[in-house]
Amino acid sequence: MSIKEFDLPGVRTYDLKVLPDERGFFSEALRQDWSDFLEGDEVVQANLSMSYPGMVRAWHRHRRGQVDYFLVLKGAMKICAYDDRPDSPTHGKLVEIVATEHKFQVVRIPGLYWHGTKTVSSEPSLTMYFVSRLYRYDDPDEERRPWNDPTVIDPRTGLPFDWNRPPHK
Repeated sequence: MSIKEFDLPGVRTYDLKVLPDERGFFSEALRQDWSDFLEGDEVVQANLSMSYPGMVRAWHRHRRGQVDYFLVLKGAMKICAYDDRPDSPTHGKLVEIVATEHKFQVVRIPGLYWHGTKTVSSEPSLTMYFVSRLYRYDDPDEERRPWNDPTVIDPRTGLPFDWNRPPHK
């Protein structure tokens, strides 16, 4: 099992095993018995999202314990998580993960962190994401803030996080 941990507890990636043959390939996307990766979460809903190049979908979090699992099927996406909880030992930490169709991996983001995505490929991104709580239309578990909220601070620069900052700066 190829799990990579990040600076925010619970944020991790799992590299998927792709089995190619003359017909194409096969890969398991998520399994209930991947207990080291799932941490006891039960996936109850799968969603599909397409985003055009440069599109930012941020920031939101889930206060009732939802965990999101992102799998980029086409294109490339920057997936970010930010901890602004004042009493947290990881207060002010921000994680950036670039997920792409060229390296299938599942990205786990606990909902307690503010999180969002940006399509960084020149083509639309197609993402399958799995969640640990059913979406309730009458009472959604989503708290939102603007994608360019100046209170989300980039720890590298000390400035508001810039989704459009070139990766080499």
